[in-house]
Amino acid sequence: MKLKFKHQIYQAASVQAIVDCFKGQLPNDSATRYRIDPGSVAKGHSGQLDQDDAGFKNADIQLTEQQLLTNVQQVQRHQNLPQSSALISTPACKLNFDIEMETGTGKTYCFVKSIFELNKQYGWSKFIIVVPSIAIREGVHKSLEITAEHFLEDYGKRARFFIYNSKQLHQLESFSSDGGINVMVINVQAFNARGKDARRIYEELDDFQSRRPIDVIKANRPIMIMDEPQKMEGKNTLESLAEFNPLFILRYSATHKVERNKVFRLDAVDAYNQKLVKKISVRGITTKGLAGTNAYLYLENIEISPSKPPVARIEFEQKLKSGSIKRIVRKLGKGDNLYDFSDGLEQYKDNFVISDINAVTDTVSFLNGVELTVGDAVGDVNESAMRRMQIREAVKAHFDKEIRLFDKGIKVLSLFFIDEVAKYRDYDQPDEKGEYARIFEEEYQALLNEYMPTEGKYREYLRRIDTAQTHNGYFSIDKKSKRLIDPKYKTRGDDAGLANDENAVAAYELILKDKERLLSFDEPTRFIFSHSALREGWDNPNVFVICTLKHSDNTISRRQEVGRGLRLAVNQDGERIDHPSIVHDINRLTVVASESYKDFVGALQKDIRASLSARPKVADEKFFTGKVLTTSEGDIEVTSEMAKQLYRYLLKNDYTDDKDRISEAYHQAKRDEQLSPLPDTLQPYAEQIFKLVDSVYSDAQLPEIEDDRKAKRNQLNANFDKKEFQELWARINHKAIFNVEFDSSELVKKAIPVLDEKLRVEKLHFNIVRGEQLDQVDAEQLKSGQSFKVQESESPDYHSSVQSGVKYDLLGKVSELTKLKRSTVADILRGIGSHVFEQFKNNPEDFIAKAAMLINEQKATMVIEHLAYDTIEDKFDSSIFDANSSQDFSNAGDKLKRHIYDYVVTDSKTERKFVEELDTQTEVSVYAKLPNGFFIPTPLGNYNPDWAIAFQEGAVKHVYFVAETKGSMQSLQLKGAEQAKIDCANKFFATVNEKFADKKVKYSVVDSYDNLKTLIH
Repeated sequence: MKLKFKHQIYQAASVQAIVDCFKGQLPNDSATRYRIDPGSVAKGHSGQLDQDDAGFKNADIQLTEQQLLTNVQQVQRHQNLPQSSALISTPACKLNFDIEMETGTGKTYCFVKSIFELNKQYGWSKFIIVVPSIAIREGVHKSLEITAEHFLEDYGKRARFFIYNSKQLHQLESFSSDGGINVMVINVQAFNARGKDARRIYEELDDFQSRRPIDVIKANRPIMIMDEPQKMEGKNTLESLAEFNPLFILRYSATHKVERNKVFRLDAVDAYNQKLVKKISVRGITTKGLAGTNAYLYLENIEISPSKPPVARIEFEQKLKSGSIKRIVRKLGKGDNLYDFSDGLEQYKDNFVISDINAVTDTVSFLNGVELTVGDAVGDVNESAMRRMQIREAVKAHFDKEIRLFDKGIKVLSLFFIDEVAKYRDYDQPDEKGEYARIFEEEYQALLNEYMPTEGKYREYLRRIDTAQTHNGYFSIDKKSKRLIDPKYKTRGDDAGLANDENAVAAYELILKDKERLLSFDEPTRFIFSHSALREGWDNPNVFVICTLKHSDNTISRRQEVGRGLRLAVNQDGERIDHPSIVHDINRLTVVASESYKDFVGALQKDIRASLSARPKVADEKFFTGKVLTTSEGDIEVTSEMAKQLYRYLLKNDYTDDKDRISEAYHQAKRDEQLSPLPDTLQPYAEQIFKLVDSVYSDAQLPEIEDDRKAKRNQLNANFDKKEFQELWARINHKAIFNVEFDSSELVKKAIPVLDEKLRVEKLHFNIVRGEQLDQVDAEQLKSGQSFKVQESESPDYHSSVQSGVKYDLLGKVSELTKLKRSTVADILRGIGSHVFEQFKNNPEDFIAKAAMLINEQKATMVIEHLAYDTIEDKFDSSIFDANSSQDFSNAGDKLKRHIYDYVVTDSKTERKFVEELDTQTEVSVYAKLPNGFFIPTPLGNYNPDWAIAFQEGAVKHVYFVAETKGSMQSLQLKGAEQAKIDCANKFFATVNEKFADKKVKYSVVDSYDNLKTLIH
């Protein structure tokens, strides 16, 4: 398998933010040449620079500190980030930039892409990536390997990369003498530890021509990239980093402890809301005492069925014929007596008869008053019992996911974190199996028999995997004995983490080289045991279950524990499953915790909340004033009057509380698509304004973390087999392809007048402020910085042509951004007015960006106009409805009469009301919430309609109806992409209807059943 990489908008934005910090820096096509120190052997050499002596260092930054600050502020302003009042330095370097990216969103990919883009734009070619541990070092090196082909396609060149090794210093010679992109990866212990190897970088070495490696590195003025800088903030480390003489430092992390010139932010809330990471669910286990008895009980879960009463899976103790006691799991129903099932154990004699099984509250009650909630364990619960419960729950969660995802070509991996290797691999035992390996195999084998299908490819897959081969351990490996060992820790020093344990390298290389193989169904390993200290560096997108078999550790946050499983999964073709319509249906990470669901979620939410400390908390006029709204016509600044209007709007609708914090009412209204209309002057910018409001922190924004046990079977019912629904399904289940006859000359005609009317480029200008110190200054004025008074200010235009110093490939850049031929772009630009084209010299970058954006808008309009569908032989199989049979419907309301499932989960108040109305209408025969597996292909991506409805024959004009529910019926209030997809759907159903002489399918957008009735009668 080969992993495939997509061009993600947010990743490109993170790269562009860095590039824009150096706007005005002249491109340098070839790196600056310098003479390499030849060493003591050739010290007497002098004269012209020989080819053998030539090195290529990064060119200096040509911008002044004020120009850099202005660029940084513009980048921050564009993203509405807090603006730096000055460029904050560190002991390591004068110029530092923070890039905040949530774990699992491709931070490594982004900084590798930044390397290529900085080389393309400014010619810089020497980079050093500094990491806090060997594990992360190996992970970064692997990322450089697997993205090499991808970036070769994008940039037409490869980067030369290597891991610094004090015993292989010839790599430094190539690093200096090669004029292409060169990347050195180094872990902090290689230059900041007390060991002999770490000291070599600062010593004159006989095997390096009496030179110091650090001197050779610093001569290149490398750009430094710090991965997880918060783990390398110690004073000694920062001073050591200064020895590298970095041109500037890019600092990438999800959790910056100290912020320095933040230029990009994608935090936990952003990543979750944009569906860039998995959704988290938890299976917690609560231990509690049972008064007056040692009766052991563990309530695993409650199973429900459309045709049978609910049953509870309970683990209890049973007396064997030999007299010994064994713990077993049985499905029990109302009226069952544990005294009988335990074969007469005295501990269950006191009325342990099940009196009620409540699937709504997930509780089981006994006649003696004992009540258990799913996940509760009572009685004699020692650590070994707890670990067995966790392992069993992890294996169950694994099977639950694997059954759903196997046919989609997605391999499920589960990860166990443990405290010590001996729990997994015990070399004193004949079979070398530790306690956890033994428990795992017992529980896996028991559950395998339960989950084994009666037929099909998944059954064949399970049958060919040996239990002993489906789990593996990844730990440090001792060089001499070749045995697994616990990793070494640093107990003192500036930086936390693993020591420079070279024993670990073999294990890390094994993990990382197997990264793609682990994703293949041909590799039997599905369950991975690893030391809890090895969280960082181990990375695989298909981790769907994480189980922490270790003692509580306050030094490790819950957020760190779940971080290894947040990446979006990939299928057997190496394609990431990231389409917004299905991303969280498939990408769900289950965490099996050794504490209650409530406690784990509380701790995780606390960790996430702490990481969002930099977000604004108050939505008042001051916050909104001066913020930037990015629109298709350019950036618009929020004036004080607009800010006042927005503040009053929030206040009037109770969207803020008495302390001007965003209220739950706002977030609920937004989820229900019931937000009150903005004032007329703000309405044109509604989408941007609500994004701005969303940037203000409130607890309601925290990612929703589900109780994994709430997901119960929601089986298809008899409505699915109704003749009316099957006929409706037969009419809409056609797969189709679309084609677009694109006329470039028509695009030219449409684009020219739009550019003439709307292309307005912002001129470069400077702000000049003149002031003088007050005649008399008191201590308070000095303290508050008000001892000077502004006399006047002006903003003169910058009249010199920017292009006089920089060459721009105008046609090439616009062609790249619009995916049009250069000749088509030339025709468009040739046709616009000279007064419009003259703006190019004032600000080329802005001209290129806005021209491309306006051309793309016209291109999208034409695509819809000229779109045509053709149905193909292939159809959607009805098995796609099975994917919805396992879902959380604990809040789904009452059992339904006319839906194809007994319950349905709705996304908004509009949908919930629509369901309530549909289910009570006698003219409705059957209806279905269409699964995400059903979609209509469009040029803007796949589109999944909401509802399919079949009416009673003769009751209405249109028997079959496909509906899209929206809170707003005004097309102007629908987002552009949404409206375009609806237009495409209309064309699709028009094509489908041509196949049928009668009972054609009607498609439309509705906001209520009343609205629907006007369309069907």
